[in-house]
Amino acid sequence: MGFRRVSSHSLGLVPTLRRVMQDNAVGADIKISGWIRSVRIQKRVAFAEVSDGSTLKGVQVIMEDPLMAKGLTTGCSVEIAGTLSDSPGREQSKEIQASSIKIVGEADAETYPLQKKRHTLEFLREIGHLRPRSQTIGAVTRLRDYAEMGLHKFFHDNEFVRVHTPALTSNDCEGGGETFNVVTPGTEHPESDFFGRKVNLTVSGQLHLEVFAGAFKRVYTLNPAFRAEPSQTGRHLSEFWMLEAECAFVDSLSTLVGVEEEMVRSTTQFLVDNAGAELELFSRDNERLAKLVRRLTDSKPYACISYTEAIDILQKADAAAKFVFKPRWGQGLQSEHERYLATTHFEGPVFVTDYPAAIKPFYMLPNPDGRTVACMDLLVPGPCELLGGSLREHDYDQLKSAIETQGFEEGSLDWYLNLRKYGTTPHAGFGMGFERFIQMVTGLDSVRDIIPFPRHSGRCQY
Repeated sequence: MGFRRVSSHSLGLVPTLRRVMQDNAVGADIKISGWIRSVRIQKRVAFAEVSDGSTLKGVQVIMEDPLMAKGLTTGCSVEIAGTLSDSPGREQSKEIQASSIKIVGEADAETYPLQKKRHTLEFLREIGHLRPRSQTIGAVTRLRDYAEMGLHKFFHDNEFVRVHTPALTSNDCEGGGETFNVVTPGTEHPESDFFGRKVNLTVSGQLHLEVFAGAFKRVYTLNPAFRAEPSQTGRHLSEFWMLEAECAFVDSLSTLVGVEEEMVRSTTQFLVDNAGAELELFSRDNERLAKLVRRLTDSKPYACISYTEAIDILQKADAAAKFVFKPRWGQGLQSEHERYLATTHFEGPVFVTDYPAAIKPFYMLPNPDGRTVACMDLLVPGPCELLGGSLREHDYDQLKSAIETQGFEEGSLDWYLNLRKYGTTPHAGFGMGFERFIQMVTGLDSVRDIIPFPRHSGRCQY
């Protein structure tokens, strides 16, 4: 059964600038609405750029009578009627000859902070309620939208079922303790009275996804996650979005790597096909970024090395690279190590597999060598670690021992352990930071410029 496409016009909605410019030929009488980005008044003519967020660039409006521009200021909202005409300029193929202009909402020209000049991203963070009107944040927002569509398309094309995992949980999936605890003020036991036990905001939906992977074979989620990490770097947020997936009847790490690689490739290609102008905004003066996007979408397999091989590469490079943290087997890779591997050595995406068991979470399946686990991280230029995943421990006794060793509260993971008693299967899964994916394709330094309302230590505006 197919879906009937209903146009926004038939719903009574005002068409977007994107739709107006696509659906109408030169000479058509049209109506548009949006916000003024800039106004220029000359002796015999006036010009205005109007945007409504649906396109990278606004549309130019020509007013043959400069008096029509009276009251127009940057930031005000307008409704404009006119005729679509060819544009002699190189920036756009069409423009609008205005016949009438109505100011819907005024904007004080003296105090409106987004004037027609280049604003730093740091400045835009200080006016978060207005920064979506900037070209950069507008482009990022559309890329987020298309990236999410691309991810959903990939998973639905491959018969994954989306699951809405909970934001409130009594478990800390990673066991790191960096969770926000839920409290109920005014009660005798604020941390436990409401739910009858301690509850925190989720850091990952993995364990809950595994529940559904025992019934639906392939599942995924794209949900908010929360981490009480006091970091002030541009790589961390306290609230972010996680794409996570779990697959039953998977016993090969190479199979999981293949799923992850094709997800990244197809989603990036979806952006190229549907948001090419937005990608070009970020890559037109950044050939390294343009090269990365081409590498992510070509058919050549991404590089893949073991953790042991990665340490060897890093140790050989140390004399020239002068790492602050010396690479040693058995220790986690620092961001400088990940950056060297992805940006300098491989100049593109690289999977690193089979990390030491001692530095990875309890749920990962041990390798036969007894020292490492069947896992991987995908490292890329920009955010460094883009995603991580593993085969999951599916043996009841082995998992029980791992949980006890980690020191979890007795009985808190019995439900998760019981999944191994009733029809267990070899299974695998991974998680990808959605903001890090957008950071990768835009080349922006800070994830604070990628999420609509950044929350981090010391800051939670709006």
